[in-house]
Amino acid sequence: MRTGNEPLQARSPLRMRRVLALWGLVWAAAGAAAFSVAGRPGWAAACALVAVVAAVDLVIVIRHIRQGPHYQPGRDVPPYEPAHAPKEEDGKNRRR
Repeated sequence: MRTGNEPLQARSPLRMRRVLALWGLVWAAAGAAAFSVAGRPGWAAACALVAVVAAVDLVIVIRHIRQGPHYQPGRDVPPYEPAHAPKEEDGKNRRR
């Protein structure tokens, strides 16, 4: 829900997440290749699993970036009015 106090210059973390997923994919793939050459199949499988997770995350992030801000209100959309307390009736709801 939009409250009206969001920063005007807020940015999505998707681009940073894309960079980190790409970085993880490169290092995990390199680790899988290095461990395969070194004869460590367990570590190679672990690195390959991390590479697959990073690749899936990268695909999801790129998909979200391409979808664009379809659910974000623009600057021309006013903030929601804050909820107001009900009006007092004959002083019954008055705080002391």
